[in-house]
Amino acid sequence: MVKFSKELEAQLIPEWKDAFVNYWQLKKHIKKIKLSKMQQKQHQHHCDFNHNNGVFGLSICDPVRFLASKFSRDNEAENIIQVKRKVMEEGDDHEVYETELAQLFSEEDEVRAFFERLDRELNKVNQFYRTKESEFLERGEILNKQLQILLELKQILIDRRRKPSGGIIPRSWTPCPRNSDISDDVIAALERNGVSFINAASSWAKTKKGKPKVAMRIDIPAETPARTISAVTSMLWEDLVNNPKKESGTGNFINRKKIQCAEKMIRGAFVELYRGLGLLKTYSSLNMVAFAKILKKFDKVSNQKASASYLQVVKRSHFISSDKVVRLMDEVESIFTKHFANNDRKKAMKFLRPQQQKESHMVTFFVGLFTGCFVSLFCVYAILAHLSGIFSANTEAAYMETVYPVFSVFALLCLHLFMYGCNLFMWKSTRINYNFIFEFSPNTALKYRDAFLLCTTFMTAVVAAMVVHLLLRASGFSPSKIDAIPGILLLISICLLICPFDIFYRPTRYCFLRIIRNIICSPFYKVLMVDFFMADQLTSQIPLLRHLESTACYFLAGSFKTHHYDTCKNGRLYRELAYVISFLPYYWRAMQCARRWFDEYDTNHLANMGKYVSAMVAAGARLTYTRQSNYLWFGIVLVTSVVATIYQLYWDFVKDWGFLNPNSRNPWLRDDLILRNKSIYYISIALNVVLRIAWVETVMRFHVTTVQWRMLDFFMASLEVIRRGHWNFYRLENEHLSNVGKFRAVKAVPLPFREMDSD
Repeated sequence: MVKFSKELEAQLIPEWKDAFVNYWQLKKHIKKIKLSKMQQKQHQHHCDFNHNNGVFGLSICDPVRFLASKFSRDNEAENIIQVKRKVMEEGDDHEVYETELAQLFSEEDEVRAFFERLDRELNKVNQFYRTKESEFLERGEILNKQLQILLELKQILIDRRRKPSGGIIPRSWTPCPRNSDISDDVIAALERNGVSFINAASSWAKTKKGKPKVAMRIDIPAETPARTISAVTSMLWEDLVNNPKKESGTGNFINRKKIQCAEKMIRGAFVELYRGLGLLKTYSSLNMVAFAKILKKFDKVSNQKASASYLQVVKRSHFISSDKVVRLMDEVESIFTKHFANNDRKKAMKFLRPQQQKESHMVTFFVGLFTGCFVSLFCVYAILAHLSGIFSANTEAAYMETVYPVFSVFALLCLHLFMYGCNLFMWKSTRINYNFIFEFSPNTALKYRDAFLLCTTFMTAVVAAMVVHLLLRASGFSPSKIDAIPGILLLISICLLICPFDIFYRPTRYCFLRIIRNIICSPFYKVLMVDFFMADQLTSQIPLLRHLESTACYFLAGSFKTHHYDTCKNGRLYRELAYVISFLPYYWRAMQCARRWFDEYDTNHLANMGKYVSAMVAAGARLTYTRQSNYLWFGIVLVTSVVATIYQLYWDFVKDWGFLNPNSRNPWLRDDLILRNKSIYYISIALNVVLRIAWVETVMRFHVTTVQWRMLDFFMASLEVIRRGHWNFYRLENEHLSNVGKFRAVKAVPLPFREMDSD
């Protein structure tokens, strides 16, 4: 049977952990009471032995005394403690509970300390529940108001579509004096909700009593390129064209597309509200069980029956007695079913209560199967490569130029997948809510077993292709034909990635493609956490992108048939593309920082952009140095790389990981740590420093063969991927602790209708 402490730790909401009953601290108080009771029993037994020295035997009155003491304890059980409820301020429902001992205990100090701690925990739970309840109730009222405005606008659009107007229906309309027949309807509809549109007619600027009204505008977030360009042009239009001194304005255009976007935003807000209410309901039930369990332990240790009276107080407290959350959940269910699911409750529950997929043991089985296949095939490949002399001086050039780039792409990709699987495993083990941070859907999110399955499947397929390639080569087939095998493997992988059928983790594949699209189109898409997290991964995969460039050049130029590699090695276009590919990941990440600064006006994003610009300059200098090896470029590489490395290390430790805090209770770390062993963090800091300065290898002139140089290049690229996987854990740990510190367990969805002062 699982202990309740472990069950509570597994079920509690990670972001609200500090607001739960500190069950473990209360257990320590129970243990102190138990130890004190045992010591007193030993002392009493010793005193009784000295008092009755030489006297033995039992009295016939002992059973009567035992029954009398038992009945007296039962009658006095309800009066052992008295819990008093105090209201802090008049007119406020905020209450505080204090427990007084109505009976003297043999271990009175420990019992008093236990109930004082229990009172603090009860007051903490009540206060947190009341705060969150008021937040959700306020959010519910705002959403109801937003929904009413949306329904009024949809009804007006429907009425205008039905109104006979010669078959021509305007795609957009504006509540301005030029369209007074429409604006009057809009304003009249909105007045029923107490709002009106900006730039409406001056006759509607005030209420009947002459008081200024609240203005309302549709505020659709610029999440796509079209919306971003529209937002920028609208801002410029308002600054350059609209004169505030003019009485009439152009108005805010509203069409069916805007209404659809507003409806989607309100629907998402209702889903998040329902999710938050469910979390608060879980919070209430888990804390109730925790209070019952700890009081039961107290009764068992103290041989008293104090739990019944205290539990009655707990049940009457606000976090148990209040039914506002349950009623609001029912209301949200009915509203969502009616307005967003066409009165289909089953469809509504798919949005409100998404079911998580059950983990299958078949995934674990196939992970083990493909791991064994990969190890066996790799051993076969090593033996065949040695016997066929593939790395000899005569054949190494052709093999390394055609086969190595493609297979190294898959190897680096699989290594990154393996590191990501390790990250998922560690995040799950340490209760880091990565699905909430990345805004992944819980029923389609990739789990660590799935990541390992993808990794082992790819590596098995890649090594199998390498073995087949060597076997065909040893059988005497033409090299121009068999060298196309790596290209075929790459083409099959691309087809699997974009396959429209619901196979091979389609939600994950499409999510990946959507994130890559957002990164490539930076800064036109709104930057989410998962977007810049993936862009950071790309900055560690520049060697992979360079190998893709080489592969594309070899196969498109037909070099794999002729085995002439000058086009891809010394071609001007190829050499210039090398700079572009080396710059692109840093450029995308810098543009994301610029977009975040534009959205949030936080100068830290500009400083972060400077980090990627410095990395871009250092990468360009190192690439130039490989082609122009002189002292001038050596000095430039040294200066730019040192500056970029110091910049990156500072940002890693201080901003991304939250370390190097001299005032922290954990020296040079941060106050809150998830891993219990602090030495792991210090080792990680040292490891990150060592792997960050691995660029020194690029300026060291080692005299090695082509195969050795390729292997060294692959080894250094693998170290950077390992460093990135190592960085990922602490980056998300810091983000999770930030959410915990702010008790942020529900996503804040922006609402479309925003109130503004009409003047």
